[in-house]
Amino acid sequence: MASRAAELRKLLSSLGPSFVKIGQALSARPDLLPQVYLESLSELQDRLPSFPNEIAWAVVEEELGVPVGQVYEQLSEQPVAAASLGQVYKGVLRETGESVAVKVQRPGIGESIAVDMLLLRRLMAVVDNNLPQVSQPLVPLVDEFASRLFAELDYVAEGRNAEKFQALYGSMPRVRTPRIYWQATQRRVLTMEWIDGVKLTNKAAMEAAGLDIVDFVDVGIECTLRQLLEHGYFHADPHPGNLLATRDGTLVYLDFGMMSEAPEYARFAIMAHVVHLVNRDYEAMCRDYYTLQFMDPSIDTAPIAPALQAFFDDVLDASVSELNFKAIVDGLGNVLFQYPFRVPAYYALILRSMTVLEGLALQADSNYKLLGRAYPYIARRLLTDPAPELRASFEDLIIKNNQLRWNRLENLLREGSKSSDFDASQLWLLANWLLSPNAEGIRHKLAVELARMVDATAAAQARERIAARWASVVTWTVCQHFQQSCR
Repeated sequence: MASRAAELRKLLSSLGPSFVKIGQALSARPDLLPQVYLESLSELQDRLPSFPNEIAWAVVEEELGVPVGQVYEQLSEQPVAAASLGQVYKGVLRETGESVAVKVQRPGIGESIAVDMLLLRRLMAVVDNNLPQVSQPLVPLVDEFASRLFAELDYVAEGRNAEKFQALYGSMPRVRTPRIYWQATQRRVLTMEWIDGVKLTNKAAMEAAGLDIVDFVDVGIECTLRQLLEHGYFHADPHPGNLLATRDGTLVYLDFGMMSEAPEYARFAIMAHVVHLVNRDYEAMCRDYYTLQFMDPSIDTAPIAPALQAFFDDVLDASVSELNFKAIVDGLGNVLFQYPFRVPAYYALILRSMTVLEGLALQADSNYKLLGRAYPYIARRLLTDPAPELRASFEDLIIKNNQLRWNRLENLLREGSKSSDFDASQLWLLANWLLSPNAEGIRHKLAVELARMVDATAAAQARERIAARWASVVTWTVCQHFQQSCR
């Protein structure tokens, strides 16, 4: 099977940029392909030789409507980066003298992609109509991918995406995006701020600059979790070349051509899924798949629970903070492939994004555990977010068999305090909820536990007083007996 996976990778690579991107997208779909294919396709590189400067200048002048020299005081003699859809030059704006990055689209790429997607769609229609054993229709997947790919060709939309990303996440410590220069931006030309930095993939340059890869990955994990679980608007092309580290410790996100959104119901369901995993509640995990729309409600998920248990009972022997994220994704992928799952595109991108970040960190620290770094964020949300869905997850986590698990609550407080934006004053939201009618059930259990603790404390104090009193009585009796014997 490994040799066939390698043959597929080589075939897609030879067919051109559209199929390279298809292969990269498939590498994050454990519901469609076995693990060996996923690993092989993840090696696909989105690289093409650069096109001549004369053609690039012609595209710039056609888009901006003026000669190149009127907009840019200078442009680099060679592209500083080239990929399937375009290439990037370093330049200087004539108007302001600011250093900029100028992204120019490859001529004819739109027409090439359109032909590729049309042919692929026709082929997948044949597969859908003649191979009923395929777990899900493939034409809708092609349509979804084509829409994302065509969206990447609109550089004005990419600029807006960058500004929206900055508005949502730029307030985070050590996170930023390049500024967009709209006076020099059109559909096929994007001019943005030039930021000096080091790609996280360049380990030697990171070390030479005194920058810690793991430190930047930690920042990236916190930002990624916020993207996925707070606003739901996230970077959908998470390869490590799109992350830049600066000398002042800032993590810079690049390339906003492909963005995605996780719906609100999915964000809460993912958090609930994590809690059910921690609790080893495999039946609840199966029910989560309906909420996440992994499965049609008509499909019985009961047979899946033993498969989840067989896998996770082994890996959960360690604490959650010690788990390797990629090992979980790989093992879960094997389960997904065996059953009729339909993983939404946003979820596949989530898995890929987190796996990429963990892979970067593991290059610098072989003992790095992504889930251990991510858990403080989860804990903070469970403690301070007033959303009813997360309050329900909070109850699931700390209550078992109608009894409070104080160790879980203590762990939540300990881990949540490690989150970069943890604010202890926000815990009043939790206290306020505990006093509300919605928390009557947990409040009763809390009162019972506190009463039991008070009773236990009172009983212990009573025993201590009785013991002390008895000791004094014994001492007095002994003294009296001794005095009488001395007479």
